[in-house]
Amino acid sequence: MSEPIRVLVTGAAGQIAYSLLYSIGNGSVFGKDQPIILVLLDITPMMGVLDGVLMELQDCALPLLKDVIATDKEDVAFKDLDVAILVGSMPRREGMERKDLLKANVKIFKSQGAALDKYAKKSVKVIVVGNPANTNCLTASKSAPSIPKENFSCLTRLDHNRAKAQVRKLRPREVREPAQSHTAHKLRSHLDLPDSKPLCFGGDRHWKILLPKIALKLGVTANDVKNVIIWGNHSSTQYPDVNHAKVKLQGKEVGVYEALKDDSWLKGEFVTTVQQRGAAVIKARKLSSAMSAAKAICDHVRDIWFGTPEGEFVSMGVISDGNSYGVPDDLLYSFPVVIKNKTWKFVEGLPINDFSREKMDLTAKELTEEKESAFEFLSSA
Repeated sequence: MSEPIRVLVTGAAGQIAYSLLYSIGNGSVFGKDQPIILVLLDITPMMGVLDGVLMELQDCALPLLKDVIATDKEDVAFKDLDVAILVGSMPRREGMERKDLLKANVKIFKSQGAALDKYAKKSVKVIVVGNPANTNCLTASKSAPSIPKENFSCLTRLDHNRAKAQVRKLRPREVREPAQSHTAHKLRSHLDLPDSKPLCFGGDRHWKILLPKIALKLGVTANDVKNVIIWGNHSSTQYPDVNHAKVKLQGKEVGVYEALKDDSWLKGEFVTTVQQRGAAVIKARKLSSAMSAAKAICDHVRDIWFGTPEGEFVSMGVISDGNSYGVPDDLLYSFPVVIKNKTWKFVEGLPINDFSREKMDLTAKELTEEKESAFEFLSSA
């Protein structure tokens, strides 16, 4: 069995960590033969809660967990780390201006970046989850100059997964086939409709049927959707892009635009639904996303550790230096990437249409403004 790796989770007494820690400990992220020393960091007032989390992890009797360390001290938490998952951050409170939120988080991530620089391995992989994730990640990276900036990434996989989930629903799609075709008979079978039930809506030789819920019966799952992209900031300006995405229908890969035949939805409701999904979850459950965020963290870290599948790319907030998509350098911006040997690379050569260009520039503008505000605070923090 391999030597244990040291994995840190900050904000470890919080709800995202509570959904995350078991998956890390049971081998779902780093593999079933990788022992782990799990380090849990939170603020001093949360240590009582963290003790309860520690007891639960112990009671899970997970064979891969060689040790669990709960602490409120950065020098203990960041020592000799292989992976740092920075979940904890200052949440936005009612009446708080965005600049106040940025100022509070600059202080946190400057300190944690400095601790990474001082105590962690120089090969450490750092994943920032706490919002505003992109700018927090950039702050941590700037505060850890001895660690390669390519080792820092922020979570936009939750947005990526949300986009896949929307696509797999297969919004009502027009299908046109001769009324007595093989496909028509198959659809009758899927819908449990007798041959006597008409499928024809206008026209003599062609029928048109909307497919609001047949997706699952056609075998479309999240794994059948690939290469969606989240460009930019993990905020309401992010741009969910399916121009290059594929969906597998009846064993054949088809472009999402071709499959859905609904450009207005893909450029309108689809985009806003993904952008505002976090707010919708908060409105419904009175708490922010936890289970889905934890799943996205697992996906993100697993891909860093094991690489992306051949022919697939994922979305990840990374340093923008040297990109070919016109995004300014020195931003932590979400791009499509492929990963091999724990190293990410931009997906190059994707054509960008005018609609996408406008959306990508808008979210870059927001990130530039965030960076400028954060760096004012960084210099005085």
